[in-house]
Amino acid sequence: MFEFNPKNNSLLDDQLAESGLEMNIFGIIAGVAGIASGIIGSQQASQQNSQAQSNYDAQKRAAEEAARNTNEYNKKVFAADKANYYAQREYEWDTAVKQWQYNSEIQDYSYLQTARQYLSSVENTQQQLTYNSVAAREAQEQEQASLAEILNSAAFQQEGMLIESMQKEGRAALLQAGGSRAKALQSTIAEQGRNAAILSASLLSAGQQSQRNMRDIEMGRYADDLKARNAMMIKPERLPNIPIPITPPERVFVEPMKATAAYIPAPIQQSTFAPIVSGIAAGASGFAKADWKTPFDLTD
Repeated sequence: MFEFNPKNNSLLDDQLAESGLEMNIFGIIAGVAGIASGIIGSQQASQQNSQAQSNYDAQKRAAEEAARNTNEYNKKVFAADKANYYAQREYEWDTAVKQWQYNSEIQDYSYLQTARQYLSSVENTQQQLTYNSVAAREAQEQEQASLAEILNSAAFQQEGMLIESMQKEGRAALLQAGGSRAKALQSTIAEQGRNAAILSASLLSAGQQSQRNMRDIEMGRYADDLKARNAMMIKPERLPNIPIPITPPERVFVEPMKATAAYIPAPIQQSTFAPIVSGIAAGASGFAKADWKTPFDLTD
């Protein structure tokens, strides 16, 4: 049979009271911890948001600085390109003018040298023609002298023949009259005619030969003159003036496009209120578990 033990009932009540106290303490601690965790989470979110904003501002300043440096560099490069272009353009123009002047001087010098050579060739040709004329005239004079000698010789020969014929006629006349005298005269006259015909033919042949020699002299002179003229230089002609240099069209410059700062996306901000709400909810849950009706002091 079960017996009620008042002492035992007292121990059970003590355990229940102690367990309720612990539950109340744990609930309060959990509530406080939940609120503290919310506050800490809010502070961490705020710090992260601040760091993200600081990084964003730094990246934005760096992008703006890079764009500014790029624009300054492009301006310097553009100015240098223009300066180099105009300097090179001026240098090329001065070089072209100097080259044109040099080529013109060379052309004039070459023409003058050729003109001097031509004048020298003309002088040499004229001297050769003069020499050919003098040589032909001397040859003609020699030919005429030779013909004159032949004519003189023929005249002396004819005179001698005439004297001889007269002598023969005189001797024939001294012969007795008759057939012998007549034959002697006929023989003398025939011989005189024969000698005269031979002399005349010789003179005619000598004259014809002299004429041929004179023609040969003229032909030789003509051939020598032709050879001298063919050897003479052709009269030089001045070349057209070298075209003066012209300036090419100027280059069209396009200013560089202005660089802009690179796009930096804004940071995503974390909510600083959500951790507090979550902490309050956790704290409320902890506080709800506590039995605020149970006394904290269970001693008598």
